[in-house]
Amino acid sequence: MLKKIHVSQLKLGMYIHDLNCDWFTHPFVVSRFKLSTDEEIERIVKAGIHELSIDTSKGLDVADAPTQEEADAAVEAEMIAVAASMNSAPLRLSLAEELARAQQVKNQAHKLVRNVMQDARLGKAIELDQVEPVVEQITESILRNAGALIGLMQIKSKDDYTFLHSVSVCTLMVAFCRSLDLDAETTRQAGLGGLLHDTGKALVPDAVLNKPGRLTEEEFAIIQRHPKDGYDILLKTPQIGPIPLDITLHHHERMDGSGYPDKMPGDQINTLVQMSSIVDVYDAITADRCYHKGMPATDALRKLFEWSKHHFNPNLVQAFMRCVGIYPVGTLVRLESGKLGVVTEQNESNLLSPKVKAFFSTKSNVYIKPVEIDLAKPMGKGGADKIVSHESPTKWGLDPMRFLAAT
Repeated sequence: MLKKIHVSQLKLGMYIHDLNCDWFTHPFVVSRFKLSTDEEIERIVKAGIHELSIDTSKGLDVADAPTQEEADAAVEAEMIAVAASMNSAPLRLSLAEELARAQQVKNQAHKLVRNVMQDARLGKAIELDQVEPVVEQITESILRNAGALIGLMQIKSKDDYTFLHSVSVCTLMVAFCRSLDLDAETTRQAGLGGLLHDTGKALVPDAVLNKPGRLTEEEFAIIQRHPKDGYDILLKTPQIGPIPLDITLHHHERMDGSGYPDKMPGDQINTLVQMSSIVDVYDAITADRCYHKGMPATDALRKLFEWSKHHFNPNLVQAFMRCVGIYPVGTLVRLESGKLGVVTEQNESNLLSPKVKAFFSTKSNVYIKPVEIDLAKPMGKGGADKIVSHESPTKWGLDPMRFLAAT
């Protein structure tokens, strides 16, 4: 049985099933192992891990600890209760109207980041006059319909992850800033920081960056150098502002002081940097990588909500939930009627009842003609259904992104 325990309850002989942290937080070569030394417990604590999962069938138990399922359900219920009181931002254009332009923006930004990383690897200066127009294009797309580009950014190949991750972080940072009504210049600088935040990875050997298995401690240390390496590269960039520099150097810092490179406590971390750390982890844990399968967006939001007790600013995590929605655009959901559909748009008045395009029947196990359902509307007005769960596309062998703009 899997159970959730606090780090203070760890004992030798327990079997660690899940360290409950993002990939680059812990320094263990494996993520599942039996505790055999006090040093292992000390390293878990030092890594800033507060709660984790144990497998009682393979090691010692904690009698009164909740099961993993109970713990997850409690967090999700709390998250949904918070979301029920939130509204989303209005849209200027429909998803269908923006999707083609958003795809062009994504392609251009991808190409730019690839070139920037190549130049950085060769020791060439980054040219802001090439980067800033792309940030502007991303911003304009977000203003027209944030869901279009955010939804498209879920599609990443494992080989292009490093480049598309930077585009995603830029996209999400711009959307996050706009949802908080930050001014245009601050938003532009935050987007620039998002696009350039991983520039230091240009100096990480490909064998380490794209390693298909767990990193060794030495390789982990190499990865942890990328914020400072990126900062040093950007310092040589004429007219680079303090916001992109701060985001690049500190996006792996955590509110409890367990992050890197400077182990800064939360009251010393700039708000935009706190936002970038949320966005960075959200995109990282939802993406397929060469060493792990990405989790559904709603599960990732639940993780961020859970981790906000220690690692992230709780108010900003809730604001990010408002920004992308509990069921972000592109999420595959199962409806009470038995249909599967893809979320196409948030409802301004209710994050728990987005607009969905249903395209598959679980009862007959066949595709159906795509139909728009506004879950906030009653029967006879395009509604009268509700989400019962979010689903893994892999489980069903479906590609919901095909149906975002389908008719």
